[in-house]
Amino acid sequence: MTTTSNSDFAAREALRLLGPDPENWVPDRPGIDHNVTIIGGSGSGSTFVFALRRAGIGRVTEIDAADDEAHAGVWLTRARMRTLRTPKHLPGPELGIPELSFQAWYEARHGAAAYANIDRIGRVAWAEYLSWYRHFLGIQVRYRTKLVRIEPVAGFFRLHLEVNGVPQVETTRKIIFANGVAGTGGPYIPPILADLPPTLYAHTADAIDFEALRGKTVAVLGAAASAFDAAGVALESGAKAVHLFVRRSAIVSLSVLRIRDYPGAYDNYPQLPDAARWFQAWHFHQAGTAPPPNSIERAIAFPNFHIHLSAPWKSARKLGDRIAIQVNDDVFEFDFAIAGTGYFVDPTKRPELADFAQHIALWRDRYQPPEGLRDEGLGAHPYLGSAHEYQEKVPGTAPYLKDIHIFNPAGLVSFGLPVGDIHSIRRDVPAIVSRISHDLFFKDWAHHEARITGDIAPDFEDSLYAAAVWKQPIEAATC
Repeated sequence: MTTTSNSDFAAREALRLLGPDPENWVPDRPGIDHNVTIIGGSGSGSTFVFALRRAGIGRVTEIDAADDEAHAGVWLTRARMRTLRTPKHLPGPELGIPELSFQAWYEARHGAAAYANIDRIGRVAWAEYLSWYRHFLGIQVRYRTKLVRIEPVAGFFRLHLEVNGVPQVETTRKIIFANGVAGTGGPYIPPILADLPPTLYAHTADAIDFEALRGKTVAVLGAAASAFDAAGVALESGAKAVHLFVRRSAIVSLSVLRIRDYPGAYDNYPQLPDAARWFQAWHFHQAGTAPPPNSIERAIAFPNFHIHLSAPWKSARKLGDRIAIQVNDDVFEFDFAIAGTGYFVDPTKRPELADFAQHIALWRDRYQPPEGLRDEGLGAHPYLGSAHEYQEKVPGTAPYLKDIHIFNPAGLVSFGLPVGDIHSIRRDVPAIVSRISHDLFFKDWAHHEARITGDIAPDFEDSLYAAAVWKQPIEAATC
């Protein structure tokens, strides 16, 4: 993306007045390639790079399996909403520097009135802003670099990577997972779809060829934002008809997360007792996720869009080249089905964690809810520490887990918000960076103790002030 010097003037001035980045204070260790490795090349990963840089922590690398910037993250790939679902005023990657915010970037290019006139941030505009942020701050993302396996070693990790398809091993002291909704699990595929040929259905996480659905009859399972967005794109692409199926008797219209989105709850949530955090997560799951009104309006603008309420699927089977779906006492036939069924969290299902997933403490290991509040899916979430670090299921068995920090939705039960979203940046990025700084400093305390108590060259010699030193006048001799 290209920008003019005038558009960037305020941002450049802000960085100038902020002063240069601190020098890297973390001593090199033999055989260690990186102090911190960030998994994920989208906005949150780049925010961590900037935050760590300002904390004086060098040798930080950010990797992403995508081919390039346009394919990293979700904004230009799997995300199908027209606008972001979060309010436009939320603080985000600017980390307290207003001139680096989306608002400043947008107003510098389109004017203050244009920003005032938008209700929410456009998805493509957000992607353009993140690209500008990355390039303006000189943040380098290593694309085509896939994490295959993490191998714990005493004091560091070996990262088994595929770089441009070639196996490669690098070492790091700290890891941050800033890798989005599927980062500690994956797309949830309902068992009812699992036996169908993959050519007949897709999850909203997939790269769906919507043009291929032109003239086709499409079923959408689910009623959250991603389901409505997929329905909208299918209709805009010329689908003959789209039927959206909802288990509930009405579409969820109340956002539980919005109720708790005020500074007191937001800032203090991690200190709540386990019972309170569990109840809030359970309540969120029970209430369901409300789609934004504009996602609903996008779909219902088409007369060939149909909503089925109280309509759980009983069965789905292949019928020739189509799908036959039984819903209550009715059978419908479709050419294609899209599952807008969200994501699951379970560290044991991630291949890169296979060497130690069994040692990660999960919520079901630390808290047993009352009978009426049990939820297997929530119980599989990792029980994270105050800096989003993994913890040991059995103390002493895997002390290295504290050096892996999770900034993705696996932190929902522990931190009360969809971690990794814009909401969570202001609170959680500083907390993680602060802990990394603490850990790296005290791991090398002997080095730092010698550094801060050692001798250095004096700033000046005594001769600088010698002439001004008071000398008692010599009294004249008397006869």
